[in-house]
Amino acid sequence: MAEELSDGIRRLLLAREVEEFFYHEAELLDQRRYEEWIDLFTDDTHYFMPIRRNVKFDQTARENTTGVGDMSWFDEGKETLSQRVRQILTGIHWAEEPQSRVCHIISNVLVTREEGDEVTTKSRFVVYRNRVETETDFFVGKREDTLRKVDGSWKIASREITLDQNVLLAKNLTIFF
Repeated sequence: MAEELSDGIRRLLLAREVEEFFYHEAELLDQRRYEEWIDLFTDDTHYFMPIRRNVKFDQTARENTTGVGDMSWFDEGKETLSQRVRQILTGIHWAEEPQSRVCHIISNVLVTREEGDEVTTKSRFVVYRNRVETETDFFVGKREDTLRKVDGSWKIASREITLDQNVLLAKNLTIFF
């Protein structure tokens, strides 16, 4: 009984730690602290957002592109994410002049697997973006992350982002999820 309680408390504390990590990440993005945000990723990270398709009822396995020979919105590593950050920070990025006002809302955080120094998580998000006077975008979806402990801190080893829309009405996709 005490061992079950102890394991339950450990899992509860782990879930809270993961939530705090994601909330901190959202705050960094919303405050445009992109250089600190990029430090949250492992050097071998994979950041992937498939394109969704409308498929027949019995073809749901084809709903998302796979990235292997398929197109995707993002299929990046840490270096390309870092290049995007550097480009935005120049202040002359056409799609971010003036800068977007962004709000990330993260919820439904679940730790789905623990293995050694890694955990797999699932979460939901709403990202609101406003640019200039009239451009407003909402992105709604799910994320699956693998977090890895590196020198005592969580880092994002992989992230798969699935939008709940298959047609993006936004003029550009310069924000981070």
